[in-house]
This record gives sequence, structure tokens and C-alpha cells, in this order.
Amino acid sequence: MYDQKLSSKDGNPSCSRRQFLCATVAGAGVLAAQPAWLGAAEKKAAGRIRATDLVTLGRTGIKATRLAHGTGWNGGARSSAHTRLGEKAFTELLRHSLDQGVMYIDTADLYGAHPYLGTALKGVSRDSYILSTKIWPRKEYWNSPSGGAKEEVDRFRKEMNTDVLDICLIHCMTDAQWPQTYERIRDELSELKEKGAVRAVGVSCHEFDAVKVAAVHPWVDVFITRINNVGKEAEMDVAPEVKAPVLKQARANGKVVIGMKLFGAGKLTQPEQMDASLQYVFGNQLVDAVTIGMMRPKEVDDTIRRVNRALRV
Repeated sequence: MYDQKLSSKDGNPSCSRRQFLCATVAGAGVLAAQPAWLGAAEKKAAGRIRATDLVTLGRTGIKATRLAHGTGWNGGARSSAHTRLGEKAFTELLRHSLDQGVMYIDTADLYGAHPYLGTALKGVSRDSYILSTKIWPRKEYWNSPSGGAKEEVDRFRKEMNTDVLDICLIHCMTDAQWPQTYERIRDELSELKEKGAVRAVGVSCHEFDAVKVAAVHPWVDVFITRINNVGKEAEMDVAPEVKAPVLKQARANGKVVIGMKLFGAGKLTQPEQMDASLQYVFGNQLVDAVTIGMMRPKEVDDTIRRVNRALRV
């Protein structure tokens, strides 16, 4: 069991590591964060690169940790393994992650985690974490989309008790026609971005055709995509050698690439498999950050250690 030290007298999580990072974010101003990737000599000069370092995400100006805490393990119909933990355990898990320096939170309407995050982050300084969420654009038995983004973003902000969403994506794009299909959502997200309600926009992609468009489309600031070293046997849409050049070019184009399914949605469970995937993704400079659905405090600790090792290779 872990002694998580969830709260101090003022109700905020007590952790010197997180407090230090909060101060770093608040005082960063216009100073550039350490680049996500450095040459060998620069690495030596800058010190060790870590999962919890703050990096600037592409051209967005957003500073986030390389590791994001995903909240949608086995998610669907506004529920996930994370929300099924219950509010107390969910809060303890997210607070532990923040205390360890993971300041990037990845969620979605699909996961049903927004109200849980509203509770878990109560009393935590808003400038000490990054929130990324997603709009499910299709009509389902549990979802009646407005056709745009304004109603959804307003609801999301209320559910998470925040004025601003750092990143808001259109969820689960599967074909090359998504910019036309969801033009109204794109337009409304752009308007919300201009008004400051959203800082960066984009898509999460579940098929390669959607990725190829996201990698070059001028509207996209950020996209999430499946990436590991195994391929379709581990929940990839295409072989890694097919996707890797597209991700590299996307980053060269200034797009922010966030990797998901690094552990194959639970199919890569052996330590050597997990390490090989992380080393492939980070070693080949394919992403700006990764989102991993850690379910327990010890998984948070273990994942941070593994990412740190991969970054030193």
C-alpha cells in the first residue's frame, strides 16, 4: 500500500515535487521549455530527461509533461475502468499521479470521467495541470450530439469546474473525410479557441487514413494516435514502420503528436514488452508525449520509471 498524503491543511495535495512544478508552470512566462529531444551533448549538459519534465507541445505554447495520465481504460458509453473505481479511489489515483509530477490529464466525454475530475482536482491550482478532452461526435444511445462544439465545451467546462480546456479533440476519427464530415465542430472549436475557452484543437485517430490527414491539415494543432513497436497484434491500425515516417513528418510540420496504446491496450504486459515499446516510440522521436491509462498508484510509479529509462536510451 502507498502512503499518498492526499491533502494538506488547505485542502491541496501535499507534495514538494508537484509544488515545484506548479511554480515552474506559473513562472514560465515566455521562456521556452527544454526541447522534447536533444542531441547527446545537449542531454549531458541539460541533465537527465524525465517523464515528468515540462515540454512545449509544438506551436501551441502549452507546457505539459511527457507522460499523461489517461482516464479511459476500457471506456465507453460515459464509463471506464477508471470511473468504475469509484470517486474516492479515482481521486486518490489522480492526486497520487499529480504528486509524482504527472501534470497532463487525458480524458473524454466517452469515458464519463469529467465529473470525477471536477471532484479530484478541487482545490488544486488550475495552472498546475493540463486538461485534454474529446468530443464524441456521433449519435449513440447515450449521446445526442449538438452537431457542433459549443454546447459540448460549455458542458465539459462545467463538469470539470474549469474556464479553459487546454486541448479539445474530435474523438475517434476513422477515415480521410473527417474534416468535411465534422466541419461544423471544427468551425465551432476554432471560434472557441479564438475566445480563449480552448487553447488547442485537433482529433484522436483510430485508423491510418485519418492520421495521414491530421498530419498535414492546417486546422490540426494536436492529434492522438496508436503507436507501439508491435503493430496490429497490439491494437495498432497499421504496422509501426508504416506509421513512423508519417508521425515524424507531422512533428516536423509543427503538429503535436500524442501516442496512445503503447502497451497495446493491455496486450503488452511483460516488462520487456513494455520497455521495448517505450524505447521504440521515444527512441525514434515519434511523439511529443504519451497517454497511458494507469489504474493504480503503483502503476503510476512503475510507468514513470519505465519512461525515464526509455528516455535515457
